[in-house]
Amino acid sequence: MPIGQTKPLLRVLGGETLTPPPWWLMRQAGRYLPEYRAARIRARDFVEMCLTPAVAAELTLQPVRRYRMDGAILFSDILMLPYALGQALTFREGQGPILEPIENRAGIGRLKPSQIMSHLEPVFDAVRRVAEALDTRTTLIGFAGSPWTVATYMVEGGTSKEFRQVKGWAYRDANGFGTLIDLLVEGTVDFLAAQMAAGAEVVQLFDSWAGILPEPAFERWVIEPTRRIVAALKPRFPDHPIIGFPRGAGLLYERYITETGVDGVGLDAMVPAGYARSRLQQLATVQGNLDPVLLIAGGAALESAVKELCRTLGGGPFVFNLGHGVLPETPPENVEALASLLAGSNAVK
Repeated sequence: MPIGQTKPLLRVLGGETLTPPPWWLMRQAGRYLPEYRAARIRARDFVEMCLTPAVAAELTLQPVRRYRMDGAILFSDILMLPYALGQALTFREGQGPILEPIENRAGIGRLKPSQIMSHLEPVFDAVRRVAEALDTRTTLIGFAGSPWTVATYMVEGGTSKEFRQVKGWAYRDANGFGTLIDLLVEGTVDFLAAQMAAGAEVVQLFDSWAGILPEPAFERWVIEPTRRIVAALKPRFPDHPIIGFPRGAGLLYERYITETGVDGVGLDAMVPAGYARSRLQQLATVQGNLDPVLLIAGGAALESAVKELCRTLGGGPFVFNLGHGVLPETPPENVEALASLLAGSNAVK
């Protein structure tokens, strides 16, 4: 981290303790905001929004204008990488992403790694636009899906409850499935490096389905690919922190931090704050982990939870966030109340 860094989020990811803590929210740009919904009506589809630089930049900036977060996370999607590889992708209202499944080695052979950078150039343009528009206090966050989580969507063809196809392939033909993971590691390194070169100051790896794997598979498909990505990026961008978010990792959070080399770790809402303080915060900056439903509930429940979380984790390097993304039903005024709580000294007393 550069000496004399003044941005709160970068300072905390460098190991400092700040009061009040810096904050941002996963999915802070999205359907809960009326200005987002207005932009969505004008767009043909979600993919078009992600790949139209002026639109993606505007959507990135919308919540920061409203709530003065310390971090602006790029408006995009973890499935932009499969899309750039040539996998057919659509988003259906009420169903989420729909992809043409990759079921075997032949399916991997149809992917086109050579076209990733050209197909994702609109994303890098959006990063540049946001970097130019942000004030000197706000940190620009880029991101990608982690290889395991991206692979689940690519193999299952969308969201899943049982993950039978992707887990079955990984167990039955580890070498073949490893070919897909290797391709995604390389593509993710290039994708994140280009975001950093365009102006992203922090990047986050979203491993939303890390928690569905038992420990041996977690080690092979979550820890090891993440370690390789971090090891590839750090020599090129030593001053750019990397946050990992292995949602659902439970007791494997400690291994994840120590074996991947991430600077910060996102905690899901099920991680006890006391455990995070005693076992994780000494290993890395912790980020999280308010239940997103509390942001819907608001009122005294929200205030009490925010204060308790800040009391428990505020004595060390801590970034306030949710345990998952902002839910569409969230009242915008509750996010404003959260901003006021975090800005006030009472939040950490």
